[in-house]
Formats: sequence, structure tokens, C-alpha cells
Amino acid sequence: MEYLPATDWIKNGDEPILISGPCSAESPEQLMQTAKRIVAKHPNNIFRAGIWKPRTQPGQFEGRGEEGLKWLLDVKQETGMLTATEVATPAHIELALKYKVDILWIGTRTTVNPFIVQELANALTGVDIPMLVKNPIHPDPQLWLGAMNRFSKAGIRKLGAIHRGFFTDVKSEYRNLPKWDIVLAVRTLYPDLPMICDISHIAGNTSRLQTLAQHATDINLDGLMIETHIDPSCALSDKDQQVTPDQLDELLLNVQVKHTAFTDSTVLAELNLIRNQINQLDATLMQTLSDRMKLAEIIGRLKMEHNVTILQMDRWKEIIDRSMASAAESGLSSEFIRNIFMLIHDESIRLQSEIEPAKKLS
Repeated sequence: MEYLPATDWIKNGDEPILISGPCSAESPEQLMQTAKRIVAKHPNNIFRAGIWKPRTQPGQFEGRGEEGLKWLLDVKQETGMLTATEVATPAHIELALKYKVDILWIGTRTTVNPFIVQELANALTGVDIPMLVKNPIHPDPQLWLGAMNRFSKAGIRKLGAIHRGFFTDVKSEYRNLPKWDIVLAVRTLYPDLPMICDISHIAGNTSRLQTLAQHATDINLDGLMIETHIDPSCALSDKDQQVTPDQLDELLLNVQVKHTAFTDSTVLAELNLIRNQINQLDATLMQTLSDRMKLAEIIGRLKMEHNVTILQMDRWKEIIDRSMASAAESGLSSEFIRNIFMLIHDESIRLQSEIEPAKKLS
């Protein structure tokens, strides 16, 4: 996948990217009032507004369409801010380009469908416009990367990702689970890929925005998308997760932007000593895991020889119970230790499943 790093097209040095504006363009007054208040404090803001809103049920507010694009163009001409909106069809792209929208993104419902993504990529072939891709509904990093790769193959180089969390039917403090491990997996594969965190859709309400903004900054994501409305109580969509421009100012003021690297030579020397110790512990850990898997393989052969099932629930429960007790004694997170042993157990099952019966001598 080919793309430009964030500092080549969307990010100004170390300054975090800010994309804010209302969930939906509702009226010219609402859009302009919100925009003017934002640009007064944040002149480098990219102004976002939903023009087409995918709703679960027909009859709900689904956006103002082309009329809203006219208002968005007015905002651009009046404030000088770049503008951004979501597109879901080639017709949306054609209209967005007509009204000089600067940045496009596709939503989570679109990302999950490779056929639709390919149609959008085809519509942008030969067009030099930035495209941001929100993660799919479910935690599938390959689906997310695949959507971006389709735009890359169409010649889009100003390409980036938006992390907006993942759907869950389990009761949670979040509207969409952050699952930061998925973000880390994508960043590990493509460390220079611009990554923006849509904290509004992760939170679902304003109470957790500050914590999410700080965490996204702490893990060195490139910027934030924050839904901002001049009067959220009157919003036609997602009113609970939108902040006022004043609340946006306060939120950003309280985000502590940290250095990306150590600069003090004394601290750096101490850090290197600690990292060397970690490297030694990692080597020990790797050897321990290797030894454990060899023992699991021996047990697997015994099960094969004596016609015993691979999965032994009593033994597995014994391991988990003992590990949870050890985690508590050691001050380690029980969830962390459970996840580690789940992975170890899964790998042990895989190894034992692949053992072939010993060939008998003729």
C-alpha cells in the first residue's frame, strides 16, 4: 500500500490534527455559527459536517444532501478552513468534488463492503483528493487495510485511517469499544499511515471524551475528530456525543501533548539500561514459551497414542484458576493474564491438533 506520511499533506509538524464540526449540516445558520466559533480559536481546524447520514430506519433524518454542500462551501469561503465530509456512493463523490470539499472519508458501514469501496475507488481514479477510511464495524484489521489499499491502487496517495471504535452487543461504558490493540496492529504494519481518532463515536456521550482524547494523544495518534455543534441539545443526529465550541476549547486545552522521544542524554542512558534488562527478560520469556510448547507437544503425542481428546477442560480450568490467583498475588491485571494464557492454550491446542499418528514399522 502506497501513501504519503501525515506531515506531507495533513499535519503541520508536531501539531495534532483537529477535525471538528457538527455531526450533520442542518441549516446554513447552524453550520456558519459553529464554524466561526471554532475557527476563532482553532484556525488550522478541518471543518467536518455530515451531508448524507446513513440511518438504521427509514424516515429518520438522513442529511440535507446537495443543499448542505452549498452551505459547506460557504463556510470554506468565509472562514478559510478546509472542509471534510463522508461519502458512500460515486454520486456523493461527484457532488462533493463539485462543491470543492477538500477531504473525503468513508464510514464504517461502507468500509465493510469491498464492492462499494471498489466503486468509490474507481470514481476517484485520477483525482487528487485526500481519503480517510473509518474502521469497519467489527474488529477486522485486514478489512480496514483492504479498503485503504483499494484507494491506494486507484492512485490516492493522501490516504489515512480514522479509528472510531467497534460495535459490541455487550454492555459497555463506550458506544463503540476502542480496542486499541487493533489500532496498534495497523500502526505496526504501517507506522507512517496517518491515523485520526474519532473520539465522539467511541464515547457516544461527552463524559468520556477527555479521557479518550488524552489516550489517543498518549499513543501518538496523529489527531482527533470531535463532533462540535453550536447547540447540541437541538442537534438532529447524535446530540449526546457533540460538544459546544466552548467545550471543545476546554477539552483541547486539557489534553497534554507529549514529546515523541527522549532528549535528555542522562535520562536516555538510564532508559537504555532498563531496555537492555527488558530485552534479557524477553529472551527468557521466549525460551520459556518454547520449552512450554515442546512439553505440550509431548503431551499431545501421549493423547494421540492413548486415544484421548486434546481438550481437557479440568486441566484447563486448573491452569486458569492458578494463573488468576498468581496474577492477584503479583499485582497483575487478571484480564491481561487470562488473555495471555488463552493465547498459549490456543497455540497448544493447535500444535496438538497437527500431530500425525506415528507410522508403524512394516
